[in-house]
Amino acid sequence: MKFLQTLLIFSLFSNSVSEAQNPKTQDAKNKKIKVAPPKKDPALAKYYINRKTSPRAKTTTPVETTLPLQLKKGTRIALIGNLLLDAERRYGHLETLLHQHHPNHQLTIRNLAWPADEIDLMPRPDNFGDLDQHLTYFKADVIIAAYGYNESFAGEEGLPAFKKRLDKFLTHLKSQAYNGNSAPRIILLSPHLAPDGYFHSPEKELAFIASQKKLIIRYASVMKSEALKHQVAYVNLIQNAPKKATALPQTITIDGHALNLDGHAEFANSTFKALFQKDPTAINEELRSLVIDKATQFFYRYRPLNTFYYTGARNKSYGYLDFLPAMRNFDLMVGNRDKAIHTTASTGKTTKPDDSNLPKMDDVLLSRGANKFLSVTDELKAFKVDPRFEVNCFASEEDFPEMACPIQMRWDNRGRLWVSTSVTYPHVYPGQKPCDKIIILEDTDQDGKADKCTTWAADLHIPLSFVLDGNGGVYCSEEPHLTHLTDRDGDGKMDHRQILFTGFGCEDSHHALHDFTWTPGGDLLFRESIFHNSQIETAYGPIRAKNSSWFLYHPSNKKLTAFGAYPNTNPWGVTFDPWGNHVASHPVFASTFHATNLTYPAQHPRANGMQAYSGVCGQDFVSHDFWPKEMQGGFVKARYKPTNKIEFHTWTEEDDHFSEKFQFDLIFSTNLSFIPVDLNFGPRGACYVCDWYNPVKGHAQYSLRDPRRDRKAGRIWRIIPKGAKLTEAPEINGASMTELLDLLKSPHYRTRYRAKLELRARSKGSQSLTSPDNLLAALNSWTPKQSNPLHLLEALWLYQALDSPNLELLENLIKCDDHLVAASAFGPLRFVDAPPAFTSKLLAFGASHPSQHVRREASLCASYIGEKDALEAITPVLEQPADTHLAYAIRSSFNSEKLKVHWLPDTQEKLAALAKPSIETKTKLTREQKQFDRQKNLATVKIGTIPERLLFTKDKFTVKAGQPVKLVFANPDATDHNLLILAKDTPIQEIGEKANLMAADPKAARKHYIPNDKRILHATKMLKVGQSETLRFKAPSSPGTYPFLCTFPGHWTIMKGEMIVE
Repeated sequence: MKFLQTLLIFSLFSNSVSEAQNPKTQDAKNKKIKVAPPKKDPALAKYYINRKTSPRAKTTTPVETTLPLQLKKGTRIALIGNLLLDAERRYGHLETLLHQHHPNHQLTIRNLAWPADEIDLMPRPDNFGDLDQHLTYFKADVIIAAYGYNESFAGEEGLPAFKKRLDKFLTHLKSQAYNGNSAPRIILLSPHLAPDGYFHSPEKELAFIASQKKLIIRYASVMKSEALKHQVAYVNLIQNAPKKATALPQTITIDGHALNLDGHAEFANSTFKALFQKDPTAINEELRSLVIDKATQFFYRYRPLNTFYYTGARNKSYGYLDFLPAMRNFDLMVGNRDKAIHTTASTGKTTKPDDSNLPKMDDVLLSRGANKFLSVTDELKAFKVDPRFEVNCFASEEDFPEMACPIQMRWDNRGRLWVSTSVTYPHVYPGQKPCDKIIILEDTDQDGKADKCTTWAADLHIPLSFVLDGNGGVYCSEEPHLTHLTDRDGDGKMDHRQILFTGFGCEDSHHALHDFTWTPGGDLLFRESIFHNSQIETAYGPIRAKNSSWFLYHPSNKKLTAFGAYPNTNPWGVTFDPWGNHVASHPVFASTFHATNLTYPAQHPRANGMQAYSGVCGQDFVSHDFWPKEMQGGFVKARYKPTNKIEFHTWTEEDDHFSEKFQFDLIFSTNLSFIPVDLNFGPRGACYVCDWYNPVKGHAQYSLRDPRRDRKAGRIWRIIPKGAKLTEAPEINGASMTELLDLLKSPHYRTRYRAKLELRARSKGSQSLTSPDNLLAALNSWTPKQSNPLHLLEALWLYQALDSPNLELLENLIKCDDHLVAASAFGPLRFVDAPPAFTSKLLAFGASHPSQHVRREASLCASYIGEKDALEAITPVLEQPADTHLAYAIRSSFNSEKLKVHWLPDTQEKLAALAKPSIETKTKLTREQKQFDRQKNLATVKIGTIPERLLFTKDKFTVKAGQPVKLVFANPDATDHNLLILAKDTPIQEIGEKANLMAADPKAARKHYIPNDKRILHATKMLKVGQSETLRFKAPSSPGTYPFLCTFPGHWTIMKGEMIVE
């Protein structure tokens, strides 16, 4: 569940033929190309909007804004604020009305809004231009601003601060000459109020929503008074509520807050009427289409993907030529659409945009080689397969062109394999449209090879991950959106896309929303990775995350929960073990990281001392009995670095977690263009591997526009034990309710997963408890007949998914003899609307339980409840021993935003007493080492790694000739690293390329990827996260430059430095 893109900036390439044919084939990716770099046109620099260097407006005398608003010809209008105006770029009603009623004014309108923005809290990508700089670049004359909604979640106590914040904001905004001559006129929009009746939530949540609406009115009142004081215009959207407010709220909102198409049209009408004090005319839909097209092109310019490579820290090598020609052309395209809008508005005749003035995009830097392309047959030959297994190609681009660039796979309840593909990745450039797909593969004759391919959805935007909803639809990642795709007319093709939430980070297009899966309890789980700044506006308040987080989405009440935000890399891969433990890659035992988040923007601690890897793309547990006995209970894992292979790991219980241990490779590819990005067991027990086959991979080593990026290939491989007779796939699609419930007793995780998906889909059927189609009635009848704790745990999860908690079953399982089942039962307790006394009793029981697994889950559960009683109930956990995982869970939970406000006087002291993981690898010094360290002229050098950046903390250090040197190298990064010091003036490339060749050797890791070369003077071992090693040596006697580097294959191209000997 994963993605080629997970590979970060790793630089490995495949050999062009199998190892058996040519074991010394040079890896082309890391060979420098000796070609002249393209020139950087200095005229492009003006298109670079960034916080460090872009100009700001001068101050000027404010002007009064009155209504009705009078607009001059050529007026430039900027929309700023939160989701209310951010949605305008997708719907276009308000801008269309402005053009229709000013057909000859040639208005220019730009949307700078951002979901969940507040007046002084606007998280942006690294070095991204701020609001002032963008308003200056645009030369805004009029500003329409929507604020107040997200601020209102600060509560009653936040009102005085909000008044001061708004005063400061308006004082600044109204005094800036953004257009270069005069101050802007400003219109402040109040929040809107969604009608009551949408939510189907526990009573506690309904009470919260009701109280929040009262707060919104209070905050709007402050906005009105401040607008009057500052002489800016104010539009009261609460007073001017949409006409449909008395109708069912589903008709105007998506989730009880965000306006849908009809709701936004009503908002635009009422806003227009307030601005100009006259009724709007009917919308010209062809004009609106042009407005949306223009807004879309501007969105690609204003909020592009991969901003970490545009304005951020990774823009050094390719950023100038990757982005600035595109920004120039996007500006031209937006201008061309302005002209088409003006002509259409003035003449009444639709005019198409003319983009014939776009210059050719400047050439990009091609600094590295690209690997040769292998056919499916030749790639299969390059696999070194464990002799107990056989591999065949299930589907490829040679069979189905639609298979180009596959990312994720999901099996449906009819035995069909759904696959998301992306040829748009990694970026959308001028003149391009997202054209990605979800296809369905079928093996109709059950011969292990797909023979039918159907396109279910088209024109998607980099669908990094997706899940089936059980009703024929799909939840999908389309950065920056979480979308719900449906087939309303039942013709087998998607025909409706609904954006559920927007505002997720896009700083790196392969770090965006991924790892979509359903939890055992029926929530949609997904995550994002490092570099990202996400802020999502919801009916329950803004959700913000910085540098990665996990999320849970509960479909019935549309609630989004953020949790587990900690400094990680870009890990992919998610599944659950039989007890419902969350299994990932970074960290491996992800259940430990389930505490809700700290107060934004703080994060939980790093995963020091715990298994956590960034080089894998997924795993799935072995349970079918035709697989070898020694594999039962373990899992198969896809790895993409430093070597590309499919592994088997055991899964072993420890005192406070489960751990994995590598056993053997099923597939070891000597062709490093094999990029396993997803792995699933199919309905009959075969293992399927999704292969993003591409000769160019990664962001940092290559231009995003590198023309050698393949957009045609993609394979899915099928692995089975030799001679195996596959099991018959269980009938799910046509099974009865009782038959589906019995499938919850299956030993196969994927069978249980798909059965629950079908059951949850059917739960929307008959509501009569006497009907055979009523799931709750069937579950109530089925559950008492079960005695196996694991089967009862499945029932508990299904009750959770149905929003019908079974408190008796919950308590019985928490108090059962099986400590792993007891631990897992705390998961549903996180979301139960139960009496506080009941919840506290169970938390206190868990906090004093002899099992660290139970204590861990009780501690985490309290962070979701977030009440003072919950903190007091779990406080006894601080009095008992805690190993690394339990200690981490306790700290994370106690420091979560909801619990920290309830700390007791001694809480901090007790938390500090928990064992603290250290990055240092503790070793006892030898006598010789102690003597070395006592030398008076000793030079001590400390070098670390910058997590996720593939950089040393130092790129240069200086020592004297002959001086004793103590070099301490520590690795806090999730990726393994070493440090080698080379002889004077040794070309780093020569050593690096030797290390790259070692990637094709399964035994190379034991040698720490250190080549056999006499020019290597000193070297550490390959260090894992949290490890350190000290090198002690005498500096060379000859002054000069001595390179150092990391030889993890591919890292040397970036991860390098110099020791200067004087």
